[in-house]
Amino acid sequence: DVQLQASGGGLVQAGGSLRLSCAASGFTSDDFAIGWFRQAPGKEREGVSCINRSANTAYYADSVKGRFTISTDNAKNTVYLQMNSLKSEDTAVYYCAGDTPWRCGGTSSARASFWVHWGQGTLVTVSS
Repeated sequence: DVQLQASGGGLVQAGGSLRLSCAASGFTSDDFAIGWFRQAPGKEREGVSCINRSANTAYYADSVKGRFTISTDNAKNTVYLQMNSLKSEDTAVYYCAGDTPWRCGGTSSARASFWVHWGQGTLVTVSS
């Protein structure tokens, strides 16, 4: 079974940084995509970023471009989301998701309903 373990959330002041980790296991191939999504109270889950691990191509939501960076350590099967210049509106539960590699890069990159595998969330709280 595919398992995704997200970690790294916490409380940070506005302007600060956090790094989230998503440890993946159980994929039958090394070729898969990992996406990061977030959900704030009362809001829909939205796509933040994703990466096609084998092609090393990434997608970013406009709201995080220039502030967040996604990266992968293929040896550890771990994907990171470095979040800098955090704002109060970044406060949410962050989830990582996994799917086939072409899930990241097309119109479904940011659409949670298209992604198959999900980890538990990790809470990010940005205080202003």
